Amino acid sequence: FRFAKLRAGESIFDTRFGYGKLHAPGGFSYYAATWCNDQVEYAGPYFAYTGDPVLLDAAMNAYRMYIPFMCDAYLPIPSSVIAEGVDYWNGAGDRGDAAMYLYGASRYALTTGDRTIAEELLPALEWCAEYCERKKNAAGVIASDSDELENRFPSGDANLCTSTLTYAGLLGLAALERAFVCEKKAVLFEERAAALASAIEAHFGHDLHGMATYRYYDGCEKLRSWICMPLCVGLYDRTRGTVDALCSEYLMKPDGFLTEEGSVTIWDRSTLYTLRGIFAAGETETALDLLLRYSNNRLLGERVPYAVEAYPEGGRRQLSGESALYCKVITEGLLCMIPTGLHSFTIKPTLPKELDHLYLTNISAHGAVFDVLLERDEWRV
Repeated sequence: FRFAKLRAGESIFDTRFGYGKLHAPGGFSYYAATWCNDQVEYAGPYFAYTGDPVLLDAAMNAYRMYIPFMCDAYLPIPSSVIAEGVDYWNGAGDRGDAAMYLYGASRYALTTGDRTIAEELLPALEWCAEYCERKKNAAGVIASDSDELENRFPSGDANLCTSTLTYAGLLGLAALERAFVCEKKAVLFEERAAALASAIEAHFGHDLHGMATYRYYDGCEKLRSWICMPLCVGLYDRTRGTVDALCSEYLMKPDGFLTEEGSVTIWDRSTLYTLRGIFAAGETETALDLLLRYSNNRLLGERVPYAVEAYPEGGRRQLSGESALYCKVITEGLLCMIPTGLHSFTIKPTLPKELDHLYLTNISAHGAVFDVLLERDEWRV
């Protein structure tokens, strides 16, 4: 956790972008650029817990970079804004980037507890919600050209990741609307989220290898590691089958979870989302065993000590956004901290048997500084 905090937080650069500092993925390739997954979805919501003004500014700047692309014609926002903010990349088409933005920026705004930040981001979030609404297909799920893997693996016309991010983003936006006493809009977005949850179950719920889990897209008959996503956003109807599928011989390997059964590719981002989802679903002992195995492997293995992008592609480059995902295994997984307002959050802490306590201190969120102290017989905030 300490190493991950450093890796996620050190990758800040002064740039020509109007507001200055930006967080970048790194890896000797992606400097002075932001992405709708790495910065908007992964890093920003974690930085909102740190209270670090540099990280908070860099996160906010990433959200600002995409607002000029949110046009009245509801064209896709780019996947990445590059070259210090003067150009963009959208080579994989619409990856579900508006869903990533809706999810990441809503959680960032809620967690900071800053009404000024929330007010600035609210129009962009409403734009993303409307964009996703217009991308609904006949099955009621959210269509996109690809996903964050950018056609390295098939994702169909509508994938599980885009729809689950939209679902959680709608709930976050509803909470923000309620903070500004916009009850009618809050109810609308909650209703859309409820309808989308039902559509996710109907469209993606599927038995694979005898396990009641999810298919990644219509017609997909291979297990994918991103089937963890419903667990990460509070959809637990298929918890048992999904955990069994993730931990099966088809996906789980010593180095992490395969992107797709039968492949050799492992991305730490889906591995870390998987660990977070298994914790959040209450499968605490299983999750801790996997987290300890992963942590030992990264700290003491061939490449140390950070999360990596992909293997064999990229030669295990140590990108910074994935390290933020490690931190979120604790905050959003083991503690299951979810913002519900500018000054409120829910928590569902579970302490594994192997630990007698877990203290997360000096959290700067929701307009306060506080600790979460988890012990064998009690927990305190």
